[in-house]
Amino acid sequence: MGANGPLDGVLVVDLSRALAGPHAAMMLGDLGARVIKIENPDGGDDTRSWGPPFVGPDDSVSTYFLSCNRNKESVTLDLKSPSGKDVLTRLVERADVLVENFRPGVLDRLGFDVDRLHQLNPRLVVLSITGFGHDGPEGGRAGYDQIAQGEAGLMSLTGPNAEEPTRVGVPIGDLLAGMYGAYGVVAALHERNETGRGRVVRTSLLAAIVGVHAFQGTRYTVAGEVPTASGNHHPSIAPYGLFHCADGTLQISVGSEALWRRFIAAFPSLDRPEFGSNPDRVRQRDEVISAVNQVFAAYSLADLLPELAEIGIPAGEVRTLDRVYEWDQTRSQGLLVDVDHSVLGSITLPGPPLRFDANAFAGGRPIHTPPPMLGEHTDAVLAWLEEPEQVGERE
Repeated sequence: MGANGPLDGVLVVDLSRALAGPHAAMMLGDLGARVIKIENPDGGDDTRSWGPPFVGPDDSVSTYFLSCNRNKESVTLDLKSPSGKDVLTRLVERADVLVENFRPGVLDRLGFDVDRLHQLNPRLVVLSITGFGHDGPEGGRAGYDQIAQGEAGLMSLTGPNAEEPTRVGVPIGDLLAGMYGAYGVVAALHERNETGRGRVVRTSLLAAIVGVHAFQGTRYTVAGEVPTASGNHHPSIAPYGLFHCADGTLQISVGSEALWRRFIAAFPSLDRPEFGSNPDRVRQRDEVISAVNQVFAAYSLADLLPELAEIGIPAGEVRTLDRVYEWDQTRSQGLLVDVDHSVLGSITLPGPPLRFDANAFAGGRPIHTPPPMLGEHTDAVLAWLEEPEQVGERE
């Protein structure tokens, strides 16, 4: 591992905006890559204007932008101008990875189609993220997360019932596409070590969401069932979901018959012949939920959670985000990082989810840098491009 993580020495040119591409590039930056984010001088990345909340002395900084752009440098370029194209050309010649999430054909019209990119740099790995795929009958569609959640079936699986499809509370299609994209880039970089050539990695919001259908997908492709939303309870396991006690809510997972036997030993009123097996309980899910809620109504959350832990039943409360970030377990995993922002000063960000070896910090690098202000690094990067390329810089 390099001084700044396993991707130390890798140069990423991030042409993307909004969330899917920026999230992928941020993941690479978390692992130690140098990420140069290219932004339009007229406002920059779309997410710089997404809010509220905005923070800073004049409410100029979007917290949305802060969520997906740590460990990057910002350079402003007009890619339609000759000077902007020239700078991008020189960056591509030095880069290891280029990330873009334009609609299909936009990069070609700018003069940087894949053939041109690989003429400039045969070792370049290109990550291209689209909404619904780069080809096919609807490949040209713009991709927005909630639309993709609906089109890719996720909303039909989420919500209280089949009549109320519900989006996931974060832009999960964008985030998953970014994660799959970063995963593909790492594989392509590994392959390049053997072949000496880069390739194009493609994914989309549609592909990413279909890729996590998991058991819901095979319910249809193999069993011919069309899954629908089942609220806060698992469609194939019971009891598994959200339950109520005297002063709050909690979740339990009785995911095996061995756990069920422990559960009914502790709460004997649930030991009924009609609840004998998991298929029996799933068929009578409403009755099981009602029975468990009746038992739990006699307990406070503070008493019930320890009792469930003692008998080995997986359980947990439902936390608001403030309580998640204040939780000692969250902090113990390095999931919060402190950075010194050029306008905001010292701020805390949710951090990367990976740890290597016994390092206390999350991500591959010991020090994280703050999301940049628009064009903050333009002069420094242009000056760096004027320096002669070091021998072995792109190896």
